[in-house]
Amino acid sequence: MGSLKLNSIHKSFGSVDVLHDIDLQVPDGEFVVFVGPSGCGKSTLLRIIAGLETTSSGTIEIDGNIVNAQSPTERGIAMVFQTYALYPHLTVRDNMSLGLKQAKFPKAEIAERVNMATTMLSLEDYLDRRPAELSGGQRQRVAIGRAVVREPTLFLFDEPLSNLDAALRVNTRLEIARLHDELKSTMIYVTHDQTEAMTLADRIVVLNQGRVAQVGAPMELYNNPANMFVAGFIGSPKMNFINASDVGSSKAATIGVRPEHLSIDTKKGDWKGSVTHVEHLGADTNIYVNCESAGPLTVRLFGEHSYETGQMIFATPQANKVIEFGADEATLQ
Repeated sequence: MGSLKLNSIHKSFGSVDVLHDIDLQVPDGEFVVFVGPSGCGKSTLLRIIAGLETTSSGTIEIDGNIVNAQSPTERGIAMVFQTYALYPHLTVRDNMSLGLKQAKFPKAEIAERVNMATTMLSLEDYLDRRPAELSGGQRQRVAIGRAVVREPTLFLFDEPLSNLDAALRVNTRLEIARLHDELKSTMIYVTHDQTEAMTLADRIVVLNQGRVAQVGAPMELYNNPANMFVAGFIGSPKMNFINASDVGSSKAATIGVRPEHLSIDTKKGDWKGSVTHVEHLGADTNIYVNCESAGPLTVRLFGEHSYETGQMIFATPQANKVIEFGADEATLQ
């Protein structure tokens, strides 16, 4: 079991409020990702769950038990950090088994758990190597394995892929997803990368300035963002925001259109403009357009397209994909 419940979590550092009345329930086995910009409070919230920070008010429940007064070791959690935090003088085997040895587990059980974790993470060939002999991706897998052998109630990941290059991030992300499928454990994962959030999470918690902006499944946040902050944070390239009155709409203060929901024509369309820049990405082409009524827009087209800077075009949104924001939702702060 590994359910988590946060009740009115508030955290202040002196006179600075960092978290504001956070409420969240995570059922057993769910993969939840905390996402948001730097300084939004996501890592602080994770550290509070782990017991590395105390709350100013509110309670943390793990499996129905309030754990505010418990130390990190008493909470049944295992944490994987951005930095690998491996002992350089110990082998992979010894790094992974050290915590179990300190807890005085039987040797046979330690060996069994280490073997299980190394098989899961494809580390069998590296057990006798030291961290300096491993790549960054292999070191992070060892750090994950060290958490796996503890068989924790909760897995907590604090931006574990930030130090890896792009290719290793993709590979390790897939390994974490596979690990969750195999273990069926509850996982809480912090990242600033919305791609990681979209591809890993059962549910995403979007944080902004210490508050929950929205909680939902990845495609729920993509298709039905509660406000402009969520709409602008989820999706890449980010959503286009247009002053509704500039394009003749009186139903909303602002309308939002994702770049992939715009089409381009050289002869006719809703919004006339000129191409200011073109990004050729192979599978996609991003076209930046300055429209007379709608202002600057980003258009994402599938495949290769040969538009030129200065070319006059017409951009047209898919009518059923336009999202309207009222005045109370029309903020990016």
